[in-house]
Amino acid sequence: MKVIAPGKVLFTGAYAVIEGAPAIVIAVDRYAKADSTARIASPSAEIRAAFGSELAPKVDSMPLYESGTKIGLGSSAAALAAALGADAASRGEDLLNRATRDRLFEQARAAHAAGQKGGSGVDIAASIYGGVNRYQVAKDGTANIEPFALPESLVFSVYWSGVSARTVDLRAAVDALRSQSSVVWNAIFRDLSGESFAACDALAAGDVPKFILAATRFEMALAKLGDAANAPIVPPSFRALNAIAQRESAVFFPSGAGGGDIGIFLGTRCESVTFKEEAKHLDMRRIPLHIDSLGVRVVSSRSPSAKVN
Repeated sequence: MKVIAPGKVLFTGAYAVIEGAPAIVIAVDRYAKADSTARIASPSAEIRAAFGSELAPKVDSMPLYESGTKIGLGSSAAALAAALGADAASRGEDLLNRATRDRLFEQARAAHAAGQKGGSGVDIAASIYGGVNRYQVAKDGTANIEPFALPESLVFSVYWSGVSARTVDLRAAVDALRSQSSVVWNAIFRDLSGESFAACDALAAGDVPKFILAATRFEMALAKLGDAANAPIVPPSFRALNAIAQRESAVFFPSGAGGGDIGIFLGTRCESVTFKEEAKHLDMRRIPLHIDSLGVRVVSSRSPSAKVN
């Protein structure tokens, strides 16, 4: 039995989602593929946490890489979701059944957190459920996942920076800031959380300009967090492209923890020639992606996809 699980792109909510703010996450059409008829000898920490001493299905997550390099599309979450999905499908479970998905999500979320030493589970939600979702963790630790429909007037594109980032290291720098200067940390996270809520509310109302404004303010808070934590959350190349995007009533910032990986352009029209030329000058390459609407599934399943502009 062969099963695929999609990767993800995060709009807003990075870092703040761990503290209970909502995030907007999109599943994309690059996949990890698991094969229940083959077994993996050296599984990842996340898959090992899920399967223990039991041999896990073999997983190919290279479509979520570029030239052998991780690019920030949630490859570890997608690989874990595909492995657990293949195991469940081989037992005859229907991966499109909501109850099955809810169980797989909880199982994958716990294993991913164990393997990554923390995290919110937002990547797992994209890989299991697919589509566009508002994701929020309640005070009791439960996750609330609500499907979203993106307004037609919202345009977004994804760029690969050419630099792979380690989320664990960036998160450690942010945790260190919290210990060293709680006043600064609290002020920044108030901004991150506030703009995460504002972005979700605007998107739910279909107000794209208001959403872009909230996303712009979210980017400013991300940059402040990186500066305060002495971590490259918003690298210079991202800041340069964001300066151009803002002149076009748009915004450009890291999709996720930052430090490299991918960035996302959000606007009401496509990037200008000036933006594209600067991106090329900075060795940042546009990655063609589509929204994956079905999430984890047996490989023979086919889903309609929405085009990423």
